[in-house]
Amino acid sequence: MTTAPSTTTDEAPQPATPAPPKSSWAPLRPLVLRLHFYAGVLVAPFLLVAAVTGLLYAASFQAEKIVYDHELTVPVGERKLPISEQVAAAREAHPEGTISAVRPSPEADATTRVMLSGVPGVDEGHALAVFVDPYTAKVRGSLEQYGSTGALPLRTWIDEFHRDLHLGETGRHYSELAASWLWVISAGGLVLWFSRRRALRKVRGTNGRRRTLGLHGSVGVWAAAGFFFLSATGLTWSAYAGANIDELRTSLGHATPSVSAAAGGEHSGHGSAAGQAGDAAHGVGLDKVLAAARAEGLGDPVEIVPPADATSAYVVKQVQRSWPEKQDSVAIDPSNGEVMDVLRFADYPVLAKLTRWGIDLHTGILFGLANQIVLMLLTLSLILLIVWGYRMWWQRGRGSAFGRPIPRGAWQQVPPQILVPLLAGVAVLGYFLPLFGIPLAVFLAVDIVLGEIAHRRGRRSYGAGTPAR
Repeated sequence: MTTAPSTTTDEAPQPATPAPPKSSWAPLRPLVLRLHFYAGVLVAPFLLVAAVTGLLYAASFQAEKIVYDHELTVPVGERKLPISEQVAAAREAHPEGTISAVRPSPEADATTRVMLSGVPGVDEGHALAVFVDPYTAKVRGSLEQYGSTGALPLRTWIDEFHRDLHLGETGRHYSELAASWLWVISAGGLVLWFSRRRALRKVRGTNGRRRTLGLHGSVGVWAAAGFFFLSATGLTWSAYAGANIDELRTSLGHATPSVSAAAGGEHSGHGSAAGQAGDAAHGVGLDKVLAAARAEGLGDPVEIVPPADATSAYVVKQVQRSWPEKQDSVAIDPSNGEVMDVLRFADYPVLAKLTRWGIDLHTGILFGLANQIVLMLLTLSLILLIVWGYRMWWQRGRGSAFGRPIPRGAWQQVPPQILVPLLAGVAVLGYFLPLFGIPLAVFLAVDIVLGEIAHRRGRRSYGAGTPAR
């Protein structure tokens, strides 16, 4: 009686079990495996940077509260002063620039923020936030602020590092590349994992490359839904894919609306004119404007934006981005304090709401600390998956053949009725996601060139009658 020779491969066929009939998936698996391999090896460095900086950003919200506690919080007093007095105190301490917005103290122990634009030494697009004690009108400090979430210097630095590595628009390409490929790598990993026999998916009792593969696959399966979400939401405000998404939303009538700041206007998209020079003491003044907004049901936290010019209105908008979101806004006539226009978040188009929720969930705002903890776990999972992926690449080599790739030619085994629609779908995706399509084309071109070089060298080395191994 003879026995089959032993083998070291993970998926060695059992001699006593007849080979199952080939399915339509069989020729696709090597192709998916090769794509997953190449994308993992070449895109993983970008994903690693995005994961590490994303981990830092998720932690920055809590760090910001600790680092800037003096500016952000005050002892609770008996009665808050009128907002006009608080703004006057801020202007006395900082007469430079112009008032671009005011955020009244949203909680009993929180300071009021007066944002100034055009201040010398403050980066373009940023504002100088002056923090005022709402009970005493004493200025507790001033810090540079960025964005609609009111990010202070620590979080701003980490945010820009995550978004563009502090390289400006050029640096944004890295994060879009990572977002464009994260879902592809995740989907490929899921397909490969569930196509393996159940017995080969276990981690316990294994070692070597098979154990690494088990850890890589198990964690990847549990984290895949989160990776799909991060990829999709990250693309919504990327440079190229984001522009295509915005164009699609606009064509469907689902662009994000904004309250009209012009007398008698509809929701024309002129919005709040935030970032334009304004005058907080214009017309009826801040106190009456805030009272009119409160009468319309706009509770804290709110932001008051002064008129951009003589023909514009005050805009008061809710700025709560945690659940439940408060995003209602009103335009108020500066001459008489009457409400000119109202826009409710409930009236936003569906895609506009989904975009808002998606971005806030992606950035860790929507559900506060719990949201941030989940994001940190996801980024840690991605870091581990990348480390395990490279380790498998190392373990795949034999002797001097470190990190040998999956054999070429897998696409030739795919039937035309599957390959042609697949290529068409990839082409459409590549058009809408340029930083997916362009790198994929480069991967294919490099692979073809390397294959041709290897083929020619093999023929010269081995001759016509000796096959290359």
